[in-house]
Amino acid sequence: MKHNSKAFLVICLLIVSMLALSACSSTPNKAESGNDAAAADSGVVNLYTDRHYDTDEKLFQLFTKESGIKVNVVKGNSDELIERLAREGNNTEADLLITADAGRLHRAKAQGLLQPVTSEVLTNSIPANLRDQDNQWFGLTMRARVIVYAKDRVKPTDLSTYEDLTSPKWQGKVLVRPANSIYNQSLLASLIAINGEEQAKEWAAGIVANMAREPKGNDRDQAKAVVAGEGDIAIMNTYYIGKMLHSSAPEEVKVAEQVGVFFPNQDTTGTHINVSGVGLTKYAKNHKNAIKLMEFLASEKAQTQFAEANYEYPVNNNVEPSDLLKSWGDFKPQDISLTLLGEYNSKAVEIFNQVGWK
Repeated sequence: MKHNSKAFLVICLLIVSMLALSACSSTPNKAESGNDAAAADSGVVNLYTDRHYDTDEKLFQLFTKESGIKVNVVKGNSDELIERLAREGNNTEADLLITADAGRLHRAKAQGLLQPVTSEVLTNSIPANLRDQDNQWFGLTMRARVIVYAKDRVKPTDLSTYEDLTSPKWQGKVLVRPANSIYNQSLLASLIAINGEEQAKEWAAGIVANMAREPKGNDRDQAKAVVAGEGDIAIMNTYYIGKMLHSSAPEEVKVAEQVGVFFPNQDTTGTHINVSGVGLTKYAKNHKNAIKLMEFLASEKAQTQFAEANYEYPVNNNVEPSDLLKSWGDFKPQDISLTLLGEYNSKAVEIFNQVGWK
């Protein structure tokens, strides 16, 4: 009986040990779960951004001062950063991606590089049309794509809509960036969403017919070409005019002072708007810290800095635009979700190719 009792005890101990090992092995390793913030948050947040403004750097420093969370920044070209995220996969160090234009943000989402964020702070601070419908990206700053004109040759009363830029009176007078500009692609995508594909194609063909020169350069170059007399009007983003007016280069200030800003389609569909925005990467290791930074950048304090120091429109409705932006007047924006800019991007590129917009 003693031998049997000992054998029984040994068997029981073996069974208990096996059950304990099984329980341990079935518990997920938090460090391996990728998105488990509790395991990974370590007093830092890693950011990929294509923005290169002093305003952003100061905001990151303020966030660190207030939260104790250090912001590590990697800067680069938008498309290169998106490609890098895709290449790195779950080995990426990036917790957040900040990039200009809803079209690029949608591209990152479509490639499975972002993840949804649940945050009442973000959804209460940022209007629904300025964020992804699945909350995978959120607008942080807004700009309008307007008509800039030579004050000495064009009267504001001569201007009306984007569609009017295709009329014969503007033949040889329109300046604009090339077709590979994401800003132009999103403008055309908005016209597809509002007017339909055929009308958008007619518009693009009409702009090509009225171009003052082959498209080249950035938005600042378009303003310079207007002042140089190469054309009379240009399609530009508002904040470039603000940056030029406050530039350290006297020639840029002089150019900006000689052009006016006109918000098209005020009596119809509204002026095209776009955003710089942020998304939480799919494999973010510092999940909680990243969301804290997102919420900070959407706060009234940060939004005021974006508006005053970088001449961008705040996305937070509780924050007013800067005095410079106010001096251009209020405007009615297009009433569409910016998610559509990404959804119609490929169609916009196709149309540009079809009409010969180089």
